[in-house]
Amino acid sequence: MKIWKHFKTITYHKYLVMKGCFKVGLYWQGLTHDLSKYSPAEFLVGAKYYQGDRSPNNAEREDIGYSSAWLHHKGRNKHHYEYWLDYSTKNIVGGMAPAPMPDRYIVEMLMDRIAACKVYRKGSYTDQAPLEYYLWGKDPAPLHEKTKELLERLLHMLAKEGEKKTFSYIKKEVLRKRGYASSVESQQRNG
Repeated sequence: MKIWKHFKTITYHKYLVMKGCFKVGLYWQGLTHDLSKYSPAEFLVGAKYYQGDRSPNNAEREDIGYSSAWLHHKGRNKHHYEYWLDYSTKNIVGGMAPAPMPDRYIVEMLMDRIAACKVYRKGSYTDQAPLEYYLWGKDPAPLHEKTKELLERLLHMLAKEGEKKTFSYIKKEVLRKRGYASSVESQQRNG
C-alpha cells in the first residue's frame, strides 16, 4: 500500500480544485471538494491501487471488474455527472436519463478536471488537456443537454483563452448571472 503517496496526491488535487473554486467565488465547494476520498471506503482502495500517473479507480476496475471506491465517490459528490443520473419515466434505452446539473456543480466539475489533468500530466499540462481528456472518452458522457452545453463551452474557452479569462467569465457571467456568486459575496460582507 502506498498510503503516503496516495494521501499527497489526493490532497494536492483537492488543493488545486480549492484554488480554482476560490478564484470564481465557490468557497464552500472549494473547501469541501472530495472529502469522501479520505473515508476508509475510498482512501484504502486508493492507497492499494495507487500508481501516481492515473486514477487508482481504473486499476481497481482492471483487477476486480468494477471500482468500489468510485461507486462510493460518485454517490456523494455532486460535481460528478453520474450523481445526476436518474430513472426516467420515458421509454428510453437503459431506463436512465441525466438530470440537469446546477451551474455551480458544473463549474466544480471543470475545476476537478483541470486539477486531475495537472496532477497526472504534471509538467506537460496545458489548458487544452481537460478538453482533450473529455473528448478522449470512449463513449459520450450521458450529460443533460444544458449541462453538456455549459461544460463544453467552458472547456473550449479554457483551451483557447486560458484559465484567467475562463475563470473571470465564470465568476462574472455564469455564477453571477444565476445569482450564486453575488449571494456568496453578500454573505461574506454580512458576516
